[in-house]
Amino acid sequence: MKLSPIVVSLLDTDLYKFNMDQVIFHKHTDLCGQYYFKCRNKGVTFTPEMAEEIEAQIDHLCSLRFTKEELDYLRSIRFIKNDYVEFLRLYHPIRDYVNVSLSPEGELSIVVDGPLFSAMQFEIFLLEIVNEVYFRMAYDYDALLASARERLDDKIRKLNDGTYTFNFAEFGCRRRLSREWEDEVVRRLVTETKSCVGTSNVYLAMKYNVTPIGTYAHEFVQMYQGIDSIPLAYTNHYAMKDWYDEYNGDNGTALTDTITTDLFLLDFTRSNVNNYNGVRHDSGDPYEWGEKIIAHYQKYGVDPRTKLLLFSDSLDFDRAQKLYDYFREKAKVSFGIGTFVSNDTSAEALNIVIKLQYVNGRPVAKLSDTPGKAMCRDEEYLEYLERSVAFRIDREK
Repeated sequence: MKLSPIVVSLLDTDLYKFNMDQVIFHKHTDLCGQYYFKCRNKGVTFTPEMAEEIEAQIDHLCSLRFTKEELDYLRSIRFIKNDYVEFLRLYHPIRDYVNVSLSPEGELSIVVDGPLFSAMQFEIFLLEIVNEVYFRMAYDYDALLASARERLDDKIRKLNDGTYTFNFAEFGCRRRLSREWEDEVVRRLVTETKSCVGTSNVYLAMKYNVTPIGTYAHEFVQMYQGIDSIPLAYTNHYAMKDWYDEYNGDNGTALTDTITTDLFLLDFTRSNVNNYNGVRHDSGDPYEWGEKIIAHYQKYGVDPRTKLLLFSDSLDFDRAQKLYDYFREKAKVSFGIGTFVSNDTSAEALNIVIKLQYVNGRPVAKLSDTPGKAMCRDEEYLEYLERSVAFRIDREK
């Protein structure tokens, strides 16, 4: 079974890939990274035919280039700078950076290894490819699509009849059922409701003239662990400093949980509280997190109602509504909803990730506020990082 090309544009990725890459392009071109794929679902296996199709799709991906229209669109985003766009005119994905293999038991392995400014761009494309290949080849795709449409119809009805009263952005490209389905989802959400404020998918934002949304991901903070001169427990400080230097307060929603929110708050000082328009939640209890952030703003005399709480951790619409009802009088509240809109079908969605694991040969890790989300190939390093974080928290709390 040969599939049509899955990725047909280099804009078919999350906005934060460009945001992070621009900082790396301007400040850290000497960094090299290694990314590793992981499927967190139990009992999922990939076939040799799937692996062969994934390889063919990566070959196609690496034949793509940015078009003039796509580059002009990136220039239109207020914080994307012209010299970076000119670099993208020269850029293309390099096939040699990606290695795919399959174990006899059907465990899929993907490793991306190359200069960080190039290697990091593969993550979303590879997840899109793996997810669509799996669901098209392991299931009756038409039946899945029918179930997805039925569920989307129900969501749109509830968004319009007052069952759901919050606004959100579509964050679904990394685990979407297919390219065509995410396109349909975004088109319908932005034309049939007033609740969808934008999408993380840059190509679809351009296509449907909606706001592209995103700031930075865990990998951005993780990469500072690979820089020799930076103490491990201060990587949030240096990440936020570089981010502010690059964007001057624009594009300013900080991610709190890369090496725990408690540590993040030590570096979320008065200047950062003022410079960033809000923070994003991606692990741990969202209610405890929100109250902790609100208390932190109040400590500095800042009205939390002027700041954004952006929730993005495995949300469905019912969970988002409860969070909105709880926090809407306390702060600005918004949501990034991914898999539940882009791959909500009669089959269980894949929980697949591609995580940065080494920078310049040094291990890096995400701790998060949910221990089960930690992913590190070096247990000794992970324990050292945990001790470093705990030491600073104990010393400065």
